[in-house]
Amino acid sequence: MKNLFVKYSVLIFLILTGILSAQIPDSISVSKLYPFRVDSISVIGNEQTEEFIITRELTFNVGDTLSAEVVQFNRERIYSLGLFAHVYVYPVVRNSVNILEIVVEEGWYIYPVPFVTVKEKDFKKLSFGIYLKINNFRGRNEEINAVTAFGYDPAYSLNYYNPNLIGKEDFFLRTGFIYSDVNNKSPSAEILYGEKFSQKFFRTHFLIGKRLSLFHKLYISAAYNYYETPKFIFGINVSGERIDRFPELQLGYEFDSRDLIQFPRNGIFASASYAFKGLGLNSINFNVARIDFREYRKLIGNLYSKWRFTARFTQGNEIPFHDYSILGIDEKVRGYFTRKTEGNHFYFTSVEFFYPIIEELNLDFNFIPIIPEQLLKFRIALYSQLFGDAGTTQYKNQPLSINRFISGYGAGLTLLVLPYNILRIEYAIDNFGNPEWIFDLGVSF
Repeated sequence: MKNLFVKYSVLIFLILTGILSAQIPDSISVSKLYPFRVDSISVIGNEQTEEFIITRELTFNVGDTLSAEVVQFNRERIYSLGLFAHVYVYPVVRNSVNILEIVVEEGWYIYPVPFVTVKEKDFKKLSFGIYLKINNFRGRNEEINAVTAFGYDPAYSLNYYNPNLIGKEDFFLRTGFIYSDVNNKSPSAEILYGEKFSQKFFRTHFLIGKRLSLFHKLYISAAYNYYETPKFIFGINVSGERIDRFPELQLGYEFDSRDLIQFPRNGIFASASYAFKGLGLNSINFNVARIDFREYRKLIGNLYSKWRFTARFTQGNEIPFHDYSILGIDEKVRGYFTRKTEGNHFYFTSVEFFYPIIEELNLDFNFIPIIPEQLLKFRIALYSQLFGDAGTTQYKNQPLSINRFISGYGAGLTLLVLPYNILRIEYAIDNFGNPEWIFDLGVSF
């Protein structure tokens, strides 16, 4: 973690002192051309990526009249594909024809790299290994990734994603498997077992979906799950044996109108899913529902806000501890970052106000020899934020009480180094005024 912090600190220093050559998107300088009626769309620089992968993300058509804000929103949507180091959008007039030029600079698409991951956002639980990602396979935004991980929760996985399964019909596919010796995450299961323990876990899944329109998706997935515990204790396993084997069927819906997926500033994300687990086989039969709603908007000037509410519900006579709803793993209340609470259901909400210190710099390190130039292009931003989180868990037949919510608030900095990663440094305070420093990768939401 110390090396990571030093690396990002040096990068911030170089940016602020102007040692690196930086570019502001040129589309800003042509704002005087707006409103702009589009007679033609031209895509430039997509040497590997098929053009329709880019144009299918646009919210307008030829013949529409665009404002600068609409063009910027669409630029961010193209960048959200994760395929390009830089994206520029230029309204150009040639021979009395209004051409909207989309200029992209493709990134590096094969990443065989070592990694160190902080599991459960706890730096005492480090996982390390090799990550192989083949992105933009065949130029159609397909993705293949494989992981070999050691340390905490050692695992092997292989996954494939295709956003355009059949021509341009907007069917998408996800499939893959994971095998892991996963440490127990449930505090109640650890008490029942009498000590820390791990389970051998295997899961394979197949998901197929349809993008109904630009922002709407429906999907259905099937999966097979295998949990093996060293000894049988009812509740940890619910099949009557120390091994639980069960199928899973899930239905889901997503609405996503966000601009930049990696760090949204405008739009809405909403999702709902319902999973049928076990389906009565091997005496296993329970269901899991999940909802998530997020809104992002500009307030005044360059001040932005975002808020979120998410909840997870389980239903059934016997829920295995490995499928309990746990706060403190994927969803964390800042101020209680390493604390786990569990129940049949959880509820979590968060609100943030964020302001750019550096809104956007496009950096090119072309002067470094040997390394491919696609790996030397970055989009940099630095934001400050104020936040507040709250959440609670609930067992079935237990009343939901506001007094059981834990909450925290604080401030921090977020550094974007896209398309690669995001670093957050935050200072949080819990209900009782206890402080906590948080060093984390990825956007909060």
